[in-house]
Amino acid sequence: MFLGIDHVQLLGPEGCEQEARNFYENLLGMKTVLKPENLRHRGGIWFQCGTQEVHISIQDDYIPAKKAHPAFVVEDIKTLRRKLAHSGCVLSEEEPIAGRERFFVHDPFGNRLEFLQYDK
Repeated sequence: MFLGIDHVQLLGPEGCEQEARNFYENLLGMKTVLKPENLRHRGGIWFQCGTQEVHISIQDDYIPAKKAHPAFVVEDIKTLRRKLAHSGCVLSEEEPIAGRERFFVHDPFGNRLEFLQYDK
């Protein structure tokens, strides 16, 4: 029986931690999670996203996925859309899904991210 998702792992190049913090913590508002001591030598950085976590892991031959992506449910998609656009992020749209407003951006490493809000 599945209870949910603990975390989503995204990838980035070596040395990406500060840029990840600038995007995920400073821009999106996620809080940094202290990695377990035995995993810190691998690099990367973790963030809290609701009750789940987003783990940015280091990959030497990193190439961002073109289609695969996490979808983050947000409370105020219009404000987030304005904030990301104002910060210089390029927003994109796809086919609408009934009952959801959504848009896409890429993080600083090219990871595709979807943000969505369910209609009330």
